[in-house]
Amino acid sequence: MTVVPDLARPLVDGFGRQHRDLRISVTDRCNFRCTYCMPAEGMVWHPRDHLLTFEEIERVARLAVERFGFDSIRLTGGEPTVRSRLPVLVAKLSALGVDLALTTNGSTLESMAYDLHQAGLDRINISLDSLRADRFAELTRRHELPKVLGGIRAAVAAGFDPVKVNVVVVRGVNDDEIVDFARFGRNEGVTVRFIEFMPLDADHRWSQASVVPSAAIVAAIGAVFPLERLTRGSDPAERHRYLDGHGEIGVIGTVSEPFCSSCDRVRLTADGQLRACLFATDETDLRALLRAGATDDALADALAATVAGKWAGHGITQVGFTRPARSMSEIGG
Repeated sequence: MTVVPDLARPLVDGFGRQHRDLRISVTDRCNFRCTYCMPAEGMVWHPRDHLLTFEEIERVARLAVERFGFDSIRLTGGEPTVRSRLPVLVAKLSALGVDLALTTNGSTLESMAYDLHQAGLDRINISLDSLRADRFAELTRRHELPKVLGGIRAAVAAGFDPVKVNVVVVRGVNDDEIVDFARFGRNEGVTVRFIEFMPLDADHRWSQASVVPSAAIVAAIGAVFPLERLTRGSDPAERHRYLDGHGEIGVIGTVSEPFCSSCDRVRLTADGQLRACLFATDETDLRALLRAGATDDALADALAATVAGKWAGHGITQVGFTRPARSMSEIGG
């Protein structure tokens, strides 16, 4: 039984930020090979027995909810839908009474969207970085744009609302499609979220010159479809509504407009490492604790200690910034 959140103690870091959002990677594997995420070849996957079991994931999630009042969980990867029997995990986590979301590349949603919705998944984000077949194939190293577009429509048909489409914008790669994506969102009835390119690419090609600032993205769209800014809150996306009532967009300015001061997220990797920040360079090994028979109190203490040591900000643009040792596919989106 889920404890009433008022009875939980807030999980607060040294800068007064209360944490209520748990991001859980369920696998490091993916059926795409996106150029900004992983190399074409040579990825070494975690052995399957290194991944947390559904029961271990559920236990950590339950502690976050019952002990600390977490009210939001997002499942990520890798590509989470390649994890066998994913709807079973969704059902387990849905029973905790939280807002439960999933980030996916969408390629399998035509066959899975209904089952995920029936299992209790509340919301879904689908990653898509080009609407052009040739460019999509170049970026993902896969010729599966029709499957992703079909997956987006299947998610809408299954009853997910809103369906969000995540676009990582890279200068000189796909920044000429910004308005195309805005138009796509309006036509399909989905919310497009534009994300600044971050230094988590496996090939280490990131530079600030490759970042298209969120303000420039909003300006490009607003010149064609007038927008008004909405209240943000703790959401990583700055939201803008179309003045003609045809939905909204989001922009995530991790580099140009960091939102670290309101961050409420903690991340659990597929192999059971707890991270207080996407760009953290240290981790807490919850898998070792779980498999050594740690009590709930010990696990809760590990959660609290990890968050207590969270940085004030990620420091991406600062001299001496150190990239995480893991790429995005290993950490979880």
